[in-house]
Amino acid sequence: MADWRGPLISAICYRDPKAALDFLERAFGFELVMLVEDGEGNLAHSEMRFGNGVVMVGNEWSDDHRSPASLGGKNTQTVHIQIETDVDAHCERARAAGFEIIMEPATQFYGDRTYRCRDPEGHIWTVGQTVQAVSREEAEAASGLKIQGWV
Repeated sequence: MADWRGPLISAICYRDPKAALDFLERAFGFELVMLVEDGEGNLAHSEMRFGNGVVMVGNEWSDDHRSPASLGGKNTQTVHIQIETDVDAHCERARAAGFEIIMEPATQFYGDRTYRCRDPEGHIWTVGQTVQAVSREEAEAASGLKIQGWV
């Protein structure tokens, strides 16, 4: 297997995984690095890379592996993408690719500027860019939260 994959990889189910490959590339700039099809041309497995991260994109394959579109829009995970530059332009790219922006870009108490969006099948994604270094003490003071394990 490829050595560029990190130790933690998310797998996301879609009703139409081939459409997902397209809109994830258009919205986020993900690169398709593996595509496995069965004898009838149906997607059996795929992987998309972003930087040194990977997400598996697949179809609905059991009662426990469904798209939010098949579950009344319910999500059991949110996938986060950390980028280095221009989160506002990234947001506009996602919007243009058909993603619903559910939280416009805003700077958070921990120093990241983030936005939240929903893809055409209902998966929720967050995207963040660090815009200022913030100490644990500064984050606690700004948020009123007690924070452990600040890196």
